[in-house]
Amino acid sequence: MDAERNANETVNMRSTVIESVVGKLFVNAGCSVNESARIARSLIDANLTGHDSHGIIRVTRYLDWLEQGVQIADQEIEILVDNSSLLLVDGSYGMGQTVGPQAVELGIERAKKFGLSIVALRKAGHLGRIGEYAEMAADSDLISIHLVNVASSQLVAPFGSRDRRMGTNPMAFGVPVPGGNPIVHDFATSIIAEGKAMVALQGGAPLPPDSLVGPSGDLTDDPAVLYEIKEGKAPNAARGSGALRAMGDHKGSGLSVMCELLAGALTGTGTAGPGKIRFANGMLSIYLDPNQIDPSNEFAGGVTDYIGWFLSATPSSEGKAVRLPGQLEMERREARIRDGLDVPVEVWEGIKRAAWRVGIDVPS
Repeated sequence: MDAERNANETVNMRSTVIESVVGKLFVNAGCSVNESARIARSLIDANLTGHDSHGIIRVTRYLDWLEQGVQIADQEIEILVDNSSLLLVDGSYGMGQTVGPQAVELGIERAKKFGLSIVALRKAGHLGRIGEYAEMAADSDLISIHLVNVASSQLVAPFGSRDRRMGTNPMAFGVPVPGGNPIVHDFATSIIAEGKAMVALQGGAPLPPDSLVGPSGDLTDDPAVLYEIKEGKAPNAARGSGALRAMGDHKGSGLSVMCELLAGALTGTGTAGPGKIRFANGMLSIYLDPNQIDPSNEFAGGVTDYIGWFLSATPSSEGKAVRLPGQLEMERREARIRDGLDVPVEVWEGIKRAAWRVGIDVPS
């Protein structure tokens, strides 16, 4: 069956079925067929890799943002600064799944030409899973580093505080591997991404202990402290009484500050605060061509040798494999393509309601 409820209050769906419905929803919302397909594919791929926080749980929020003008359909990046290998581009608040890849493709093109490129993307819509952009660069045999912030997003408390001062501010690193899958490390600088709290709030996987801080400074795993919850309205993360915590205590808190300064202030997108500015993502990306920086061709052998040695480490627990960054995501993708996606009932019901309102047929 395409849809089947189970005891854990999820609906098991084939990813292709969900992708088709999501694509039709964005066409109806005013996006072109190509952009709609790109958004659907990107969101589904986030679910397939296990990053449910950046998957189809975002559908209804994206649709609201399009209706409200927070994000704009079918935008093209505008190049504001072009200094050969150094570029500043403006996303004009376009959908992240459109302006994000445009900026990455530009960075790839220049890195192939000059050996190095830096692309500062400002004022983009929600960019989704940042590891996707590291994968794009690695597929072109490039190393890449991506720092992202969320202008006007106050969700995360600095180390030692209970007050919101930062966004979840993800970072991603990608390294191509000769003859193998790339090494991709993609993470929020908070213990959890906001979307994971939303997934938990809507019946998904529970959160790690003490991943949030309440208004009195008490640590908790209750996602409700992050949201203002009112009957008949979507949970509002901007008005919750608590905050997410930075990962790794002072280390993760420091990394998040760097994302605010480099992806937010430097690009011209803006930071989490002070003051209220328009919501947008900023991203600072660095691309390196190992073929040009390594004329003696030692990089490929060094990568292969280190990976083999790394994976030969003895697991600390019997039956637990040692994995490289990104390896678990690849395993999840294979399994979820094969077995389908277990989507929280509340998430799927929200998508169905959006579809029914505009006359799109969906599986029951």
